Amino acid sequence: MARLDRQRLARLLPYLGRDRKRLLFTLLLLIPVATAAAIQPLLVGQAIAVLRGEPTMAWLTGMPVAQALRLLVLLLLGAVLLRLGLQGLQTYSVQAVGQRLTARIRDDLFAHAMALSLRFHDRTPVGKLLTRLTSDVDALAEVFGSGAVGVLADLVTLLVIAVTMLSIEWRLGLLLLASQVPVVLGMLWLQRRYRRANYRVREELSQLNADLQENLQGLEVVQMFRREAVNSARFGRTTDAYRKAVTGTILFDSAISAFIEWVALVAVALVLALGGAMVSGGLMGLGTLTTFILYSQRLFDPLRQLAERFTQIQGGLTAVERIGELLEQPIEIQDLPAAERSAAAVRSSRQRSSAGEVVFENVSFAYREDDPILTDLSFRITPGEHVALVGPTGSGKTTVIRLLCRLYEPQRGRILLDGIDIRELAIPTLRQRLGVVLQDTFLFSGNVADNLRLDAPITTEDLERLCAELGLVELLRRLPDGLATELRERGGNLSSGERQLLSVARVAIRDPSVLVMDEATAFMDPATEATLQRDLDRLLQQRTAIVIAHRLATVEAADRILVLKRGRLIEQGSHGELRQAGGLYAQLADLQERGLAAL
Repeated sequence: MARLDRQRLARLLPYLGRDRKRLLFTLLLLIPVATAAAIQPLLVGQAIAVLRGEPTMAWLTGMPVAQALRLLVLLLLGAVLLRLGLQGLQTYSVQAVGQRLTARIRDDLFAHAMALSLRFHDRTPVGKLLTRLTSDVDALAEVFGSGAVGVLADLVTLLVIAVTMLSIEWRLGLLLLASQVPVVLGMLWLQRRYRRANYRVREELSQLNADLQENLQGLEVVQMFRREAVNSARFGRTTDAYRKAVTGTILFDSAISAFIEWVALVAVALVLALGGAMVSGGLMGLGTLTTFILYSQRLFDPLRQLAERFTQIQGGLTAVERIGELLEQPIEIQDLPAAERSAAAVRSSRQRSSAGEVVFENVSFAYREDDPILTDLSFRITPGEHVALVGPTGSGKTTVIRLLCRLYEPQRGRILLDGIDIRELAIPTLRQRLGVVLQDTFLFSGNVADNLRLDAPITTEDLERLCAELGLVELLRRLPDGLATELRERGGNLSSGERQLLSVARVAIRDPSVLVMDEATAFMDPATEATLQRDLDRLLQQRTAIVIAHRLATVEAADRILVLKRGRLIEQGSHGELRQAGGLYAQLADLQERGLAAL
């Protein structure tokens, strides 16, 4: 665990690189701050020694009492003001560096999460990812801002105080330093146990956020099926598990604080006993004893602060561990190195579009090893051909689309686009050539124009012209601000048909060479579908089209139909040929004509 912690903490160092000057300045301030703190008890002790006529430091020897007291008071005031001023400057600098650090980490975490394959996101609840991007990063900011540099400041203060005590009276100095040993050992003993408890807290918080996110997203279903009481009870159990996990950390946190206070009291008692005997025996003055009593308090102040930061520090280490786990997730879908890409792929990446030939060669794929989805699947779609994928639920139709778009990688076989393995194509190039319209349309919050553009550099004038060509004029006229209309989350202020219409339009704007459609008009009313159909026919002209078909009318219009069953291609041909063959397709078509099934 310690070695992994060091590796993960070392991974954070590059994030601090841009602020190294400010960080160095902050660290340099530790010395004067610690010196100003350490000198204060010494000045108070010297003031008592002056008043009692005891031996003082050389620079005070022979000085009148009133003058010596005035000088000591001014020095004490100066030390206090210097310490407070430098501490304020140090705190501001540390917090500023900490916020920039966490902003960079959060940006990289988001980019990494976006680059991870769907395989990872399928098994990771959204709420758990949100916890790592928000709560865990905030914990890291807190520990850096008030913990990491604070610990260094405490260590420097301890070192300065230790050197000062030993130089004044080595016997009492060693006694006080020896009292630190049980405190340090106790903190190290509790550290591992608190760390495990805190990791459980973070896991339970992740589950709490996941449950909350799931219930909010499914609120419509919850209310329609009267699941409020059941879901509230489930959420209550999650909340109770989180409460118990937090309670476990409170025990460790309070134990270390109480332990430090007991050791501090014992140390002060020992200083009074030994120091009092030395004062009575004339071996030491009262001023020196007073100095050591104040030092005994100052010596434990850093440990008290360390105990107060104990929760933050361990929470920060847990956050580093969880953030590191996410950053260490391998990115499965990524471009091949330039040296491994073929010359044909490089040339193809520079072209805007090409013919649109799609070939699957002996492709096998499984989400889980024991559950194959596609088995040795092979077919070829010629440029400009319109092909429909048909089959029962679970036959692998959607998986074919996901593999073609490289959202997943096949375990065996390869997929070619215009004769080039899609793994050799740059991912932006591949996805620019594929226009995908899914049945479940996703729209981002923002205005209509932004949802149509996405990453395409299109001016407003060109966008308006393209919308007119695609038959969106009537839809835009119904919206209060046309293209500038703000959309709620997931396009909640539009109907399903309107969202699907925008989904088709944003694909058409990109002019892809291969069009992939999952029953694009499924949620449209007849009038909207009729308006779109003419423009859809124009969009399909001279383009390869792959349609996941659920309605017989769509299938009949295809040049060729591929029939899948349990991940295997069992039939292919035109509508008439397959009806005549009397196989699975003929059975599905008969059932749909009678309204009993979908293709």
